[in-house]
Amino acid sequence: MSVQDVLNIIKEKNIEWIDFRFVDLLGKAHHISLPACEVEEETFENGVAFDGSSIHGFRGIEESDMVMMPDTESVYVDPFTAHPTLIVMCNIHTPDGERYERDPRSIAQKAEEFLQTAGVGTTANFAPESEFFIFDDVRYESGMNTSYYSVDSEEGAWNTGRKEEGGNLGFKIGVKGGYVPVQPVDTQQDIRSEMCRLLQEAGLRIERHHHEVATAGQAEINFRFDTLTKTADNLMKYKYIIHNAARQYGKVATFMPKPLFGDNGSGMHVHQSIFDGDTPLFYDKNGYANLSEMALHYIGGILYHAPALLALTNPSTNSFKRLVPGYEAPVNLVFSKGNRSAAVRIPVAAVTPKGCRIEFRTPDSTANPYLAFAAMLMAGLDGIKKKIDPRALGYGPLDKNIYELSDEDKSEIRSVPGTLDEALDALEADHEFLLEGDVFTQDFINNYVDIKRGEAKDVAIRIHPHEYSLYFGC
Repeated sequence: MSVQDVLNIIKEKNIEWIDFRFVDLLGKAHHISLPACEVEEETFENGVAFDGSSIHGFRGIEESDMVMMPDTESVYVDPFTAHPTLIVMCNIHTPDGERYERDPRSIAQKAEEFLQTAGVGTTANFAPESEFFIFDDVRYESGMNTSYYSVDSEEGAWNTGRKEEGGNLGFKIGVKGGYVPVQPVDTQQDIRSEMCRLLQEAGLRIERHHHEVATAGQAEINFRFDTLTKTADNLMKYKYIIHNAARQYGKVATFMPKPLFGDNGSGMHVHQSIFDGDTPLFYDKNGYANLSEMALHYIGGILYHAPALLALTNPSTNSFKRLVPGYEAPVNLVFSKGNRSAAVRIPVAAVTPKGCRIEFRTPDSTANPYLAFAAMLMAGLDGIKKKIDPRALGYGPLDKNIYELSDEDKSEIRSVPGTLDEALDALEADHEFLLEGDVFTQDFINNYVDIKRGEAKDVAIRIHPHEYSLYFGC
């Protein structure tokens, strides 16, 4: 889409405001709005200035001037603003016109460029399955003398005795009992359908939606794959629309991996494949699960580098509350066809050559999608370059329910790190594959690790409410 095409949209849709957005290191979107009457072709050529020192992890106050450079391919109309507003995603540049090396969106684009220069293929396709909860109420506090959280949902298993409904209406969802029930058990069909309508109007191709396994309003909406950066843009759009649509219904949506104790958490299973033009490179009708040797080497790279990858794909302390055995969490670093207990699953149902792909099930939506997708691609490309064979390294295939294996058999299977600090240790020890082609830089890795170490420390030094249950009476 050209700049003129965008200007035509502004005129045709009577747009009043242009919302220029960028994404910080943690995956949070930020925006500055300009009156449509002040936006011209030069705005897209020169960019929009902002203060980089006010964004966590960017620049110091002595070098704070930065520029948002709009991407005309990313525009869509905001469905929530009272005044017609057009959203435009941007890359971050320095004042001298250089791409900012800590800009997550630029890193994603550099990963796509590296794929082509490496001569492997022309495009990498990604499709995340980003699960979330829709709650009716959320409250939390962390202070000197108090620490608690409380969430509630009309569907919650704990509400079978609640009176506030004016007579309890029943049909609550039991723990692990929420996978695709019909109404009235599923109370959120309409809100998910409305979310899908808004997502479609914003340009996403919606494939399906349904209630997920956990009690209390766990949901999933799937949208169609696209290339790496476009998919990351789409995931930012997806989360923005889901958060705000829930708010319009008087509810609150969260992508937090483990908001409830004792039930399934929310993951972000990421489907991936590489094409050369229109030719799928992961397909071989004679291979295991119809996978080519290239696809197997890609899996080898993902599984070999997985401990380091998790610092970028599961970058929160809460991520590792989800990654525990017993809740369908993919903690086992093996691959398998159609097996949801493996970290890498090969979908085999109704798959065509162009639909042949691998699914990395470990990530979650606390990840910055630009960084997570770029890191996964770089790990896979390293596997292709070095011909890392996951079969030779003991990563499978393992076509069994891993959760039902004996302890002796399980001891032979490598697991994901158990904490954010362990994942950060792995990233510090293993990140050369990310530096290839200057996709990530050493400065970025060091800065990112420092920020995440700070988060881990913030959680570690605080008193946990459960410690009162364990130790108050000592």
